[in-house]
Amino acid sequence: MNKREDFKSGFVAVVGRPNVGKSTMINALIGDKIAIVSDKAQTTRNRIICVYTDEEKQIVFMDTPGVHKPKHKLGEFMVDAAITSLKETEAVLFVVAGNEKRGPGDDFIIEQLRKVKVPVFLVVNKIDTLKKDELIAAIASYNDFDFAGVIPISAKDKENLPELLKVIGSHLPEGPQYFPEDMITDQPERLIISDIVREKILLATRDEIPHAIAVDVDEMKTRNDGTTYIRATIYCERDSQKGIIIGNKGALLRTIGAQARVDIERLLATKVYLDLWVKVKKDWRNKSGVLSELGYK
Repeated sequence: MNKREDFKSGFVAVVGRPNVGKSTMINALIGDKIAIVSDKAQTTRNRIICVYTDEEKQIVFMDTPGVHKPKHKLGEFMVDAAITSLKETEAVLFVVAGNEKRGPGDDFIIEQLRKVKVPVFLVVNKIDTLKKDELIAAIASYNDFDFAGVIPISAKDKENLPELLKVIGSHLPEGPQYFPEDMITDQPERLIISDIVREKILLATRDEIPHAIAVDVDEMKTRNDGTTYIRATIYCERDSQKGIIIGNKGALLRTIGAQARVDIERLLATKVYLDLWVKVKKDWRNKSGVLSELGYK
């Protein structure tokens, strides 16, 4: 790709309450599945860098965990990752769900954004669920902040995403191409694979299970026949949770593995043998050492 002299680049933080569609928007903008998506709040746990590159610009999106009131050390890590991202960017996208009323979590984020020295854009997601007067009311509820712009979108339907990229690009400074044009994320394959497995657990379970699990890829190697062998451990906090994840005679664990394998094979472009194990690690979300071992640093 030939770069023009006036090539623009910059880092853009994506913040918002849990479950407003940040990861869905990022995946749609990048054109690939990098951040996991589910209808459970607090799905994203790490800050994920996703890279969009075209002939005129490179936008480095930082997809952050949803800002919420933390109840354990993992929650504190997630909120800190989101707030820290605001200090390292050329612009900030504050994503809200247009079909939800402004709440205390939004107010908390707004207070953090008041300290930011870069342009902040209000991105109103889920407009596919709104009538025109409802969209106008949703935007008006945030008129106490001086946004650099307001962009209504539907991440699910990919509506108005080109306009969002255009607006961001217009506010970026001239700069270098930070990453190769074919690079779309800084996440190691092992971390993406662990998140894929975790996503399938989120989709397959209910109640307390989604937030009490972590996935660690213990082994990953290419076999002589060209297939990739992956052994991963699913950690939960109680024996009862372990039983739920495994299911009757291992049925749910096999379903989780089969669904995860499809996405992993697409990611690696090879056949995969996925070997899943479930272990109990009591109260792991409150243990700093365990959080560090699992990649929450």
